[in-house]
Amino acid sequence: MTQLKIGDKAPLFTGTDQDGKSISLSDFRGRKVILYFYPKDNTPGCTAEACSLRDGRAELQRMGFEVIGVSPDSVKSHQGFIAKHGLNFPLIADADKSIAAAYGVWGEKKFMGRTYMGILRTTFVIGPDGTIEKIFDKVNTKDHFTQIVEAYQ
Repeated sequence: MTQLKIGDKAPLFTGTDQDGKSISLSDFRGRKVILYFYPKDNTPGCTAEACSLRDGRAELQRMGFEVIGVSPDSVKSHQGFIAKHGLNFPLIADADKSIAAAYGVWGEKKFMGRTYMGILRTTFVIGPDGTIEKIFDKVNTKDHFTQIVEAYQ
């Protein structure tokens, strides 16, 4: 598994968003990107994280950030998640987990004594030059927006 660190070039990717449009990291060159990986639409932690970023998006944009979410869910699932929670940023459907694998966030998880493969909840902040500025691997789902803002103060 790839182990990215601060200062590394962010892996380039192209995926499909909730509207079926192609979205690439290179589309955001020259801007700061919050690329967050989450396990599943409409689960409690993932909903809390998405809503925190939704509620803080105006402030994040004032700070120069764009927000992109990535999960293995389908385009259709993302459409429902966005509609249900009024999300105001794109979600990429990474059904083949290729983007997650490139960022090293597809891996072994343990829950209630069971071991399985899944998304390791992680957020990468990518600078305008395409390098990784910050990595959050201990995400505070209920207040992720504040966690990011405080890291830049």
